[in-house]
Amino acid sequence: MALDEATADFLAKMAETGAKPLHELSPAEAREVSAGLKDLYGPGPDMARIEEHIVSTEDGGSVGIRLLVPNSSPRGLMVYYHGGGWVLGALDEFDTLGRQLAERTGCAVALVDYRLAPEHPYPTAAEDAWAALRWLDAQRETLLGSRLPLVVAGDSAGGNLSAIVTRRARREGGPEILLQVLVYPVTDCDLDNASYTDPANQLMLSRETMIMFWDHYAADPQARRNEDASPLRCRDLSGLPPAVVLVAEHDVLRDEGAAYAQRLREAGVTVHERLFEGQMHGFFTMVNVLPGSAEGLDYVTRHVNAYLEGH
Repeated sequence: MALDEATADFLAKMAETGAKPLHELSPAEAREVSAGLKDLYGPGPDMARIEEHIVSTEDGGSVGIRLLVPNSSPRGLMVYYHGGGWVLGALDEFDTLGRQLAERTGCAVALVDYRLAPEHPYPTAAEDAWAALRWLDAQRETLLGSRLPLVVAGDSAGGNLSAIVTRRARREGGPEILLQVLVYPVTDCDLDNASYTDPANQLMLSRETMIMFWDHYAADPQARRNEDASPLRCRDLSGLPPAVVLVAEHDVLRDEGAAYAQRLREAGVTVHERLFEGQMHGFFTMVNVLPGSAEGLDYVTRHVNAYLEGH
């Protein structure tokens, strides 16, 4: 189906600004554009408490974590990795989304501020994501009073990182993850599949923009094929926790998200997958801007709640 009316109107207004497409901008310029969108989202729900933490990494770097705790007795801990092609994104830009997820699910939500490319190329984002997950797992009782169930989630490049750390947790014997939530995830480096080349999908995220993101993150074509860059290329996806997979109809990443969901099913993993018709890449995070965002949040919330209740 065609783009929904709200999305078409939003894109028309963006076009009126005369802004260049992201792939024509430097990383610094693209980050300014990305940061400017957060004002559209408005403030999120109030939290019972908010904490800022810094996690040291093995290479001497650091990763920021913002912990959003919605009430005095959270039901779980959701570790959330933001999107942005491993090049864009910051905690403030995903704060409203994190608060929405915390309020809706009753989980404490940890937003992870992994280091960005090109300043910190592959595999830094994947290593930072893993360091943050391990630290949060070790600190669950201190931070939240008990070892609450652990959910890993992310959108786009953050969905990529979520899939990667989930598989690494299985490989390394923990931490135990209750559920993985993958929102239009990057799962492969094939830039020539049908959804990538469909003219109807060249919107806020285009094939050219993904080429730019991959060039900044993993310039070496061989490195892109590694399992901790393109999880669709993992030979063994068995034994992973259930997955909630959201894909957008008008998205260059649509086919690889659907393909990853299918690979998980073939490996015996429980998968809850939905194609959001009429939506473009980015709809999920555009809280208070696109109606599709609320629909996506409802879908995620329903499945997170179901798994927490059954835990």
